[in-house]
Amino acid sequence: MLKIYNTLTRAKDELVPLEPGHVRLYVCGVTVYDRCHLGHGRVFVVFDTVVRYLRHRGLRVTYVRNITDIDDKIIKRAQENGEELSALTERSIAAMAEDAAALFVEPPDHEPRATHYIDHMTAMIDRLVAQDYAYQGKNGDVYFHVRRYPRYGRLSGRTLDDLKVGARVEADEAKDDPLDFVLWKSARPNEPAWPSAFGPGRPGWHIECSAMAAHCLGNHFDIHGGGLDLTFPHHENEIAQSEAANGEAFADTWMHVGFVRTNGEKMAKSLGNFRTLRDLLAVYDGEVLRYFLLASHYRGPLNYDDEAIAQCREGLTRLYQALKDAPEGVAEADGDYARRFHAAMDDDFNTPGALAVLFEIGHAIQRARDQRDETAVGRLSATLRLLGGVLGLLSRPPAVFLQGSGDHADIEALVALRDQARRERQWARSDALRDELKGRGIVLEDTPAGTVWRRA
Repeated sequence: MLKIYNTLTRAKDELVPLEPGHVRLYVCGVTVYDRCHLGHGRVFVVFDTVVRYLRHRGLRVTYVRNITDIDDKIIKRAQENGEELSALTERSIAAMAEDAAALFVEPPDHEPRATHYIDHMTAMIDRLVAQDYAYQGKNGDVYFHVRRYPRYGRLSGRTLDDLKVGARVEADEAKDDPLDFVLWKSARPNEPAWPSAFGPGRPGWHIECSAMAAHCLGNHFDIHGGGLDLTFPHHENEIAQSEAANGEAFADTWMHVGFVRTNGEKMAKSLGNFRTLRDLLAVYDGEVLRYFLLASHYRGPLNYDDEAIAQCREGLTRLYQALKDAPEGVAEADGDYARRFHAAMDDDFNTPGALAVLFEIGHAIQRARDQRDETAVGRLSATLRLLGGVLGLLSRPPAVFLQGSGDHADIEALVALRDQARRERQWARSDALRDELKGRGIVLEDTPAGTVWRRA
C-alpha cells in the first residue's frame, strides 16, 4: 500500500488511481530565462524517482512536466540581453535538458510549452467569464473573482480574511477585490501578444498550468507536484480556476518538494544565493548530486553543503565497489531486501530508508566475497543494481564511475611502474609513485590480484 503525504488533506493518503493501474502526474516545471539551480534539480530528481518507482511497482504512468516560456521575468531578461524572446527560451530549454540528463533524469512523457497552449488558456478564461467567475477590468486585464469560489484556501490553509490582511491593489490594476488574480494581461508596448475575445494580450502565470494539465491529463487527475514555494498562490489559484471552469475536482493528491537552502536561506535566483546545476556539475559527478538530493526526504529542507556532497560521493563509491567484478546473477525481486526497500518507498517515497537497504546489500556482497560464495555475490549484486536503478543510481559499469571516462593509459602506466617497484622492493620509488598518483586524485588499493585504482 503506497501512501503519499497530501498537502491538501495534511495526511498520508493511500494512492488509489482514478483509472485502475494508471497514474496521471503533473509537475510544475521551470520558467526558462536562466540556468537551472539546485532547487530545480531537486524537483527534477524527486519526481523522476517517483515515476521510476511507480513503474517499478507495475503501474502505468503518464508524466507531464511543463515549461513556462512566456512570463514577466522572461520578457525582462530578453530585453536586458537585447535578444529575441524565443532565442532566450530555446537556449534555456536546451540547457535545462542538458542539466537534467546529467542528473540521470529521464524526460517526462509530455513537456508542454505555455506558448503552444494559448488557445486552451483563452478557452478556459472564456468559460470562467461566462460562469461569472472572472471579469475584465477597466485596464483590459481579465481577473479571477476569488470570493466567488468558496473553497479558496484549502490547499494553503489560509482563509480569505487572512489573505485580505496586507493585500493591496497596484496603481495600474483594476481589480474588484485585492484578492483577485490575473488570468489575461492586455497587450503592453514591446511585449508579445496573442489575440483573444478580450483583446490582444498574454496569459497570466497561473492559467498556464491549469490549461496544460487539463489538455494532457484531463480535468481530474491523480497527482500534482512542484516546489513548496508554489503552494501559494500558484497551486491555490490553479485549483480555484480549474474547478470553477470545469465543474469537477482538479488533482486528488498534492506533493510539494522542500526548499534547498544555503546558510539557512532558501536557494533562489531572487536572493542571489543559488548555485547553478552547470557550476555544480563542473565540480561533481551528476550521479553524486542525484544521490545527495535523494539522501534527504523530499518534503524536508535540504541544506547545500560541500562536505555532505563529498560524503555522498564516498557512499556511492562504496556501492560501486561492491559491484566491481561481480559475476552475473539473478536479482531477488521479491526477497527480503526488496520487501524492505519497497516498504520504505511505500511510506511517502522515503528515499533515505531505501538507500539504507542498498548499503545493507553492499555489506552482504562483501560477506559473500569473504566466504567465496560467487553465486551469492552474483545474486546480491543483481539485486543491488535492480533496486539502485529504481532510484536512478548504479546504472553505469563500476569502472566508469570509479575511474571516470577517457584515456587512462598514463595512469595505468604509473600504476604498473609502482607494482613493479613493489615486486622489486624498491619502497622509496613505490611510495613516490603512490604520492604522484595521489596528487592527481588517484586512490590505490592493493589486492592479492594486483593494484586497482579509482578517482578520489
